[in-house]
Amino acid sequence: MPPEHLARFLSARWGEPVAISGLKRFHGGSARQTYRFDAIGQSGRCEALVLRRDPPSSLIETDRLAEYRAIACFAGSDVPTPEPVFCDQGPDSFGSPGFLMREVAGGTAAGLLEPEPYGDHAAAIGRQFFTALGRIHAEDPAKAELPAMALADAAPARLAHWRAAFDADAFRPEPILEAAFCWLSANMPPPPARISIVHGDYRSGNFLHDGAGTLLAVLDWEMVHPGDAHEDLAWACDPLWSNFSGRPAATVPLGEAIALWEAASGITLDPASWRWWRVFAQVQGLVIWISAAREILDGRSHDPVMMFAGTIPYRFHTLTLARALEGLA
Repeated sequence: MPPEHLARFLSARWGEPVAISGLKRFHGGSARQTYRFDAIGQSGRCEALVLRRDPPSSLIETDRLAEYRAIACFAGSDVPTPEPVFCDQGPDSFGSPGFLMREVAGGTAAGLLEPEPYGDHAAAIGRQFFTALGRIHAEDPAKAELPAMALADAAPARLAHWRAAFDADAFRPEPILEAAFCWLSANMPPPPARISIVHGDYRSGNFLHDGAGTLLAVLDWEMVHPGDAHEDLAWACDPLWSNFSGRPAATVPLGEAIALWEAASGITLDPASWRWWRVFAQVQGLVIWISAAREILDGRSHDPVMMFAGTIPYRFHTLTLARALEGLA
């Protein structure tokens, strides 16, 4: 990302010459390239900004405008998010479609392999984390300008989405995944009580905290869509995101996490839906890891994050999905 590109764009937007300092890319994630930098105007104006833009090739197909609108929907609310600044659907501003938001200062995110990433503050973080998820699900999807969806389509649409993604990226037989697709197709959950805003990747590692027990910002909304709130809860509680703790998102016990979510969302957990979406979460994860491996095999990416995703999480979800199917037999 040439700093001159950003300098030209911000100079035109601010109406004064702007210099770019400290441009740094954050490696990780699969659907956006993320950079932080300081924009310094000739007048002395200085802003710390983050750019999220589309990469040349992407592991998952997403809509950056939907991501931007979701962040804008919750900006300034009791769901902490970065402050959005500008979104460009074309290549002119950032070299590829993307958007700017203000940097959330002083925050850190948990690494997948970091044991007990929140230390003594795990319970405090968990209370905020699952309460914020419930608040997301309590909001009207129309406020985030998400498309309308029929209640009956919530599960079938997501299953069809990931079936198509697997069919596009499969490079060898996956009998466990095929068995899971068969089970999911034959055991559709009841329609949700209402259509919710579904973050799509709500988990440990996708939020910033201050290291002292405060959740600062929910990040990575690129997979946002309308749907069943159970989908987000199941993904957030998937064992992959437990950081070896055995607790959802390495925070609070499962029962407490569900109770927090129910209280904030106004939704009562449906056992049949919960069972279905928990299996679905592992299927979704496994398809993503297969897609990551395909990116490497086809030479479209040499990102170490992709290499990791196509090996370790792939093996994890293959094993946990096999055990889940065995338990359903």
